Amino acid sequence: MSSLVPWLILIAPLVSAIVITLFTLRWKALSSTISVVAVLVSFICSCLVFAHSASYAAQITWIDVAGALKVPMALTLDALSRTMVLLVSGVGALIHIYSLGYMRDDQGKSRYFAALSLFMFAMLGIVLASNFVMLFIFWELVGFTSYVLIGHWFYRDAAADAANKAFITTRIGDFGFMIGILMIWTSTGSIVFAEIAPRMSGLTSYPTFLMIVALLIFCGAVGKSAQFPLHVWLPDAMEGPTPISALIHAATMVAAGVYMLVRVAFIIQASQTALVIVAWIGTLTAVMAALIATQQDDIKRILAYSTLSQLGYMIMAVGLASSEAAMFHLFTHAFFKALLFLAAGSVIVMLHHEQNIWKMGGLSKKLPITFVTFGVGALALIGCPPFSGFFSKDAILALAYEHNTPIFAIALFTAFLTAFYVIRMLVIAFFGNPRSDIARESRESLPVMIMPLILLALLAMLGGFGFFARNFLALPVENHIASVVPALAVIALIAGSGLAVAIYRQQETDPVDVKLLRHKFYFDEFYSWLIHWTQELLARVAAFVDRWIIDAGAVGGGSRGMWGVGALLRLLQVGNLQGYAFLFGLGVVALIYFALFRS
Repeated sequence: MSSLVPWLILIAPLVSAIVITLFTLRWKALSSTISVVAVLVSFICSCLVFAHSASYAAQITWIDVAGALKVPMALTLDALSRTMVLLVSGVGALIHIYSLGYMRDDQGKSRYFAALSLFMFAMLGIVLASNFVMLFIFWELVGFTSYVLIGHWFYRDAAADAANKAFITTRIGDFGFMIGILMIWTSTGSIVFAEIAPRMSGLTSYPTFLMIVALLIFCGAVGKSAQFPLHVWLPDAMEGPTPISALIHAATMVAAGVYMLVRVAFIIQASQTALVIVAWIGTLTAVMAALIATQQDDIKRILAYSTLSQLGYMIMAVGLASSEAAMFHLFTHAFFKALLFLAAGSVIVMLHHEQNIWKMGGLSKKLPITFVTFGVGALALIGCPPFSGFFSKDAILALAYEHNTPIFAIALFTAFLTAFYVIRMLVIAFFGNPRSDIARESRESLPVMIMPLILLALLAMLGGFGFFARNFLALPVENHIASVVPALAVIALIAGSGLAVAIYRQQETDPVDVKLLRHKFYFDEFYSWLIHWTQELLARVAAFVDRWIIDAGAVGGGSRGMWGVGALLRLLQVGNLQGYAFLFGLGVVALIYFALFRS
């Protein structure tokens, strides 16, 4: 394999974004074709890289500051990155093809595909980066391109606000991430992953410092992977086009945080305190998001909260010191979550962009292929055997059962909730009688949208077997765990599904109304209140100081005082000789007075 092949994975989508932006914005069909061809080139090169055993591509020295800071421009091609790059480019290619149908009539189609190509370039850069500097640059580029894509329909206030919310919220986590990177560099003298590992003594010698570094690095994942308390941006990101929702939620942006933690697992796992905090953050996010999802009516928001919950499982696995289990669930989740979002997009397009599940109903007969593929994704999500989600979620449950009983109990309850809200969504949207005219008149989507659904459905059904056999059958799991955990998981699945069917079968409106969950634990209201009494209060105080103290006082008062002095002096410069003679005489009299009477 040529050393240039790995670089083509990155270069192809970058060239596509540049060409579309500079030359083909007026030609929508040509722009979309260029973008699809570019991602297919990346996918083919990824297949070649996946089949090859090289660990690094050709590298050059990018930055060298007097030997103190050396930043190579190099690509990491180990087993982790080779698998991830294949996943990202493969799922990305299917979403590109699907977008040809979904965005066919959109006026900003060329702009959409240009941003999509740039997004793929940034995400692939994160996966292949060999050091923290490269990773952070691509990390921020992912944030920028997600801002552009979420706000694609920027003329809608909701889309513009969602884009701003995503960009600002993730910056909070990225600030901590950046500080953590700087602390690693000052402690180890390197930012290259392969060089940091053998220099860990500079961190492990100071446990508290190590914990702080690990948690600051984790901050980046909290932002990108939308973990508590920075989870609020992800549900609102649904305001972007549905293919973008699928891309962000499946194998790219939100997966970047988990991938980054696995890439630097040697840092996170060096601090037991950090591991416990990471595990509990993931656990709390998983159960919180699942609870909120039970009371959502927007089909994309239900899927968004399911993403939050499944990401919580992955972070939980990282906190339980199992990178394999985290990546396994990331791998299977990419397939079934992309499938669910694209199938939801098929429903939304055919229902003229209606997203409320209570205005659907009976769609299993109107959209049979979409229904079957959506059902496959739903069964994988709830962990129904033998679908892919069953294997990956059970691997995490087994870890929790073995290492932390309270986390296992919460994770099992989350599995019950997952089955409940997913089957609730399935029953309301696809069964019963149509609840609106658009539901009665709906029909199946275009073939260009259906084909990716079928391929992803096959991957969601079979994706767990090969990866599971290779990575998990050899893991040391006690016999009682191997039998008890799957049994408990299936019981939770049956209980949650049965309860959903019992409550929502043949219902025309939601019989359950829990305000706390419907309002998402009032996190948005709390953050609005917090911003109002911090940032906005400081802004008002600064505005008052600027206007009445600086402008009116120091600057304005000084300028007006100088103007008054100038006006007074101007009265003396009248241009009249008699006036000047009078002032001269007045001055002489004053001098005589002071000379005679003050001496």
